[in-house]
Amino acid sequence: MRAIVQRVSKASVEVNQNEIGAIQKGYLVYLGITHIDTIEIADKLIEKLLKIRLFPSEGKAINANISSVEGEILVVSQFTLYAATKKGNRPSFMDAAKPDQAESLYDYVVKKLGESYSEKVAAGQFGADMKVTSVNDGPINIILDVN
Repeated sequence: MRAIVQRVSKASVEVNQNEIGAIQKGYLVYLGITHIDTIEIADKLIEKLLKIRLFPSEGKAINANISSVEGEILVVSQFTLYAATKKGNRPSFMDAAKPDQAESLYDYVVKKLGESYSEKVAAGQFGADMKVTSVNDGPINIILDVN
């Protein structure tokens, strides 16, 4: 399981010109799932996401975690995080999980975050053509890879 975590001052996602998720200060999380991912791996990613310190505090640019700043989280499915680009000019997505497995784990991550985290958790729509808008704060972009 792989995620790109962006520290944002706001972010939103639209499907068919309808906003389906939006947050203010927090994390925009692009979540990629591979065929070997499990619930246990998802739990590791969730734990890391909630503990990683990407916000300023005590005069340091990166010292506080999401809960200490009461930030929000927007999760967007992103199979392209498992693109293989070494050969040719067209990416291969053979390492991305099949849609049924990926959707199940994506839904699990969103649900578990909602249960584990007291602030707002929003989500995109799995498999949809989404338009994501964000204001990256920093900019801060971190790759979490828990496999």
